Amino acid sequence: MIDHMSTYATDFPATKAFYDAAFRPLGYSVQMEFTAEWNPDFPEQRMCAFGPAGRPIFWIIEVREASTPRHTAFAAASRAEVDQFYAQAMSSGGTDNGKPGLRPMYHEHYYGAFVFDPDGNNVEAVCHLPE
Repeated sequence: MIDHMSTYATDFPATKAFYDAAFRPLGYSVQMEFTAEWNPDFPEQRMCAFGPAGRPIFWIIEVREASTPRHTAFAAASRAEVDQFYAQAMSSGGTDNGKPGLRPMYHEHYYGAFVFDPDGNNVEAVCHLPE
């Protein structure tokens, strides 16, 4: 349903490395990357977009100052992918915000994991399938 979205990073290399590792189990990789040379106020501003092959969906945009944290949930095809997302995210600079597990308050099969990225954004992988 989402065409694309973005989040902001004050430490671009750390945030990019975090998402690169966390997204690997979900099948996402860097699809686009460049520097905003057209921006007269920040011509060295870096940005990249992750997604499945040929689809730059989730953008990371470098900023000089921290902004309001965001929550983004990414679809996982299985509970094992959720577990792998969490493990990769935690080993790549993430901070726990909810270990993998069922969240029956949403619905009986909602299986998710939550981590904070290096900029404090709440990132989730979720599977809605039973088992």
